[in-house]
Amino acid sequence: MNTRALSSSSSSCDSASSRSACGRGMVMTRVERTGSQVGRSSGPLQLQGQGHSPTSSVSPTGRPKSSSSSSSSRRPTSSPSKPVKDNSSVSGRVRVAVRLRPRNAEELIADADFADCVELQPELKRLKLRKNNWDLETFQFDEVFTETASQKRVYEVVAKPVVESVLNGFNGTVMAYGQTGTGKTFTLGQLGEHDSAEQGIMVRALEDILADVDPNLDTVTVSYLQLYLETVQDLLAPERDNIAIVEDPKTGDVSLPGATMVQVRDCGSFVQLLKTGEQNRFASNTKMNTESSRSHAILLVCIKKSVKEKKENELPLPNENGNSLDLSKGRRMPSIRKSKLLIVDLAGSERINKSGSEGQTLEEAKSINLSLTALGKCINALAENSSHIPIRDSKLTRLLRDSFGGSARTSLVITVGPSPRHRGETAGTIMFGQRAMKVENMVKLREEFDYKSLCRKLEIQVDLLTMENERQSKVALDTKQEMEKKIKEMQWSLMEAEKNLVTNIEAMEADKLRLQKEFEEVVSQLEEEHAHIESMSKRIENLEAICKENEKELQAEQQRHQDEFDTMSQSYLQEILELRIKVEAECIEKQGLKRELSSAKQTLHEQNAKVNGRDQREIMELRKNLEKHILYQESLEKELQMLQIEKEETSISKAKLHEEIQDTRHKLKDEQQHRCMLEDKVKSLKQQISHLSCEVNENSGKASTGSEGTITLLKSSQMRDTISGQRATIAKLFEEVGLQRILSLLESEEVDVRIHAVKVVANLAAEEVNQQKIVEAGGLTSLLMLLETSGDETIQRVSAGAVANLAMNEKNQELIVKQGGIKLLARIANKAEDPQTLRMVAGAIANLCGNDKLQIRLRDEGGIKALLGMVRSRHSDVLAQVARGVANFAKCESRGATEGHRKGHSLLIDDGALPWIVANSNSEATPIKRHIELALCHLAQHEANARDLVVCGALWELVRISRECSREDIRNLCKQTLSTSSVFQMELKRMHLPEDDNIL
Repeated sequence: MNTRALSSSSSSCDSASSRSACGRGMVMTRVERTGSQVGRSSGPLQLQGQGHSPTSSVSPTGRPKSSSSSSSSRRPTSSPSKPVKDNSSVSGRVRVAVRLRPRNAEELIADADFADCVELQPELKRLKLRKNNWDLETFQFDEVFTETASQKRVYEVVAKPVVESVLNGFNGTVMAYGQTGTGKTFTLGQLGEHDSAEQGIMVRALEDILADVDPNLDTVTVSYLQLYLETVQDLLAPERDNIAIVEDPKTGDVSLPGATMVQVRDCGSFVQLLKTGEQNRFASNTKMNTESSRSHAILLVCIKKSVKEKKENELPLPNENGNSLDLSKGRRMPSIRKSKLLIVDLAGSERINKSGSEGQTLEEAKSINLSLTALGKCINALAENSSHIPIRDSKLTRLLRDSFGGSARTSLVITVGPSPRHRGETAGTIMFGQRAMKVENMVKLREEFDYKSLCRKLEIQVDLLTMENERQSKVALDTKQEMEKKIKEMQWSLMEAEKNLVTNIEAMEADKLRLQKEFEEVVSQLEEEHAHIESMSKRIENLEAICKENEKELQAEQQRHQDEFDTMSQSYLQEILELRIKVEAECIEKQGLKRELSSAKQTLHEQNAKVNGRDQREIMELRKNLEKHILYQESLEKELQMLQIEKEETSISKAKLHEEIQDTRHKLKDEQQHRCMLEDKVKSLKQQISHLSCEVNENSGKASTGSEGTITLLKSSQMRDTISGQRATIAKLFEEVGLQRILSLLESEEVDVRIHAVKVVANLAAEEVNQQKIVEAGGLTSLLMLLETSGDETIQRVSAGAVANLAMNEKNQELIVKQGGIKLLARIANKAEDPQTLRMVAGAIANLCGNDKLQIRLRDEGGIKALLGMVRSRHSDVLAQVARGVANFAKCESRGATEGHRKGHSLLIDDGALPWIVANSNSEATPIKRHIELALCHLAQHEANARDLVVCGALWELVRISRECSREDIRNLCKQTLSTSSVFQMELKRMHLPEDDNIL
């Protein structure tokens, strides 16, 4: 099939009609979600482990139901009895994506004066089909790919979730449907030998599968078939041109036993198989396509994957019968997951008058259209919940029995062309996709017991347990002998300890007796010394008394001698007087008597000398005796002092002896405690010996047993209610009450009434069809007034959300600005602290930032500063809206600079936004990171901002974005910006980055 390579581009919003909506997100209130979108499914649910029980009924996607499907029960098939819904299964809607092919050379010439018949809104996942020049019909899909979408993005969005589910044990189908020549084979079967970026879904899916399986344990087999003129033919073995389709009467599974199954181990051999199959596939030249496929190509990939052991923190999964595979604690029955991946490249639908088919080509076209018609009928019946599904009308529907209404997870990509000449075929393809989105599949896990592996494991375990039992017996015997030996040693040690204890006790008793005897001796010595001291004291007292008596006697003797001396002196004087009288009387006899007088004087003198000599000797003797007494007294005093010193030394030694006695008592007490401890240890040793003996006896006859682990079932999560009922209720309220009545309730005095009214208006404003009516009825003015006057936080939050929804329209944006909406939003942004209110206000300002005409007013009226000021919240939702507004503002500035309307520095840089942009350019939150990366790229496109970006360190972030950004369009835009800016080139050369970094 002749297709054109779909190249990626850096700009995602080029059409004039969608320019105002580029980069904007629909800001919905938390009260009730409304809108015409079909419920989008989330990415595949990652199972918590590979060690689950077989045929578990856990959904591989964990997606909510589509709003277009109101029935959660499984639709019946054409089997004789209606299948009962399995409680272990989970509903999964068919996901449908649409891909637009660019115009080819013929259409560029023939349709040069005509607009495309389709208009895409990828950010809203919408497609608009042009009925005429003024009327468009809108369709919602799970994903919308423009003509610039890369093969990698198509694979990751459409096929990769299915491939991951297949690797987790679920069946999966990826199918392409569309008019001939719109790029189905390019999307699915492109080999990409010369350019790996053009590889189709088949090659990319096998690369992921081979990267995930274990080549030693798992097997991957491939069959490549074609359905040609209602016969199944083998493209890998052309001689097998009529393969029978076999259905299992119990399970209803479809198989092709006659098809060639080739085991694949590497991607190169798989590509060779695809080349062989493409060479054997029927193709011919028609007016619509130079190489048109004349058969439906079917690639069947069968995966047989061993389930890994369950981790400790994982729960077992039940199989279809509710059984669990847990055998014992920490063990599970080995199982194998057998899943199939079906990639179907349907032949293009065509009209005979346009394709010019004739002869054999005409018969092929009839067969193709009949099989596609049968497939359409089956999908219509499934979508309408019909009681009869015409599956047996065609072999194509029999082969796809599991893909639509079965147990496989199915993704459908429909391909359309832009040419208005083929509007009818395009409309038919779109309606086919819309009906397919209503089909519900009951996804089941395909897992079986691996009895052979289990038997081998059990035999190995029996051998190991036997060896272990023998080893344990030998170890138990050795342990018993060793323990007996230890018991004997411990008993001997116990006896030695008892002997040592008795010896120590006897020694302590002897020491005690010795110390007591020494104590008594010391006490007796002290008593003797005390008696000696008392006797010495008495002796000193006696000596003192004798000294006193001697002094008295000496004084009395002196007094007596003095008295005698005085008496003799008086007698001598009296005699002298008598002699003088005689001398005077006997003057005459003077001379005669001179001799007598001299002799008398001499006699008297001799007598006086004798008396004085005797007195002096007695005095000297008394003095000597006194000195002797004094010396004796001094010696007694010295002896007394020595005795006192000895007494003090004796008291000190007594104190020391008392201390030694106390220490001895403490030692005796410690020895007593130590003795008690030794006795306790002896008791504990005896107990341990008895305990060890018991353990030896128990271990000798003990066998190992296991306990069965608790079997727990992982219940499937309940599906949430759809929002269709809420939307219907609001629509009914809108029709019955009227818009004017609802708007009048915004001015009610009751707060609850105003809250409910503003919630209804916000939900109505979320739909594009109601926005113009609300504005014309004065709803915008009422919302702004309510936002300004009300102090209720809920009213402010919901009103801001409603204003944000109305700000999606360019005309409404101008009205908001004229009525002072920017200043009002900025004032609320500066006051509010609630993250949800800030998120709504930030969303409204972000939508206004996407209008080229409002940039100056946004800056002058404080809108940009208010937007940047809301980063204080640090809430991820608020930061995402701020980042989106910055990206929209930067994009408009970049567009104005490119067209020549804008010059000079960026207003964002002037308001100080650049440091925050650089700091959050590598944020962990994906929405914030994506918007900031886009804003940096747009700021860098204007040469006037280059120097500021270099100074703030944004150049390094631009280099990182050009290398690591997950979005290819942003990455290419960053590379182009770095290569065209002279300032950036000079700075990169100055940093000496190598040339092979693919930056310049």
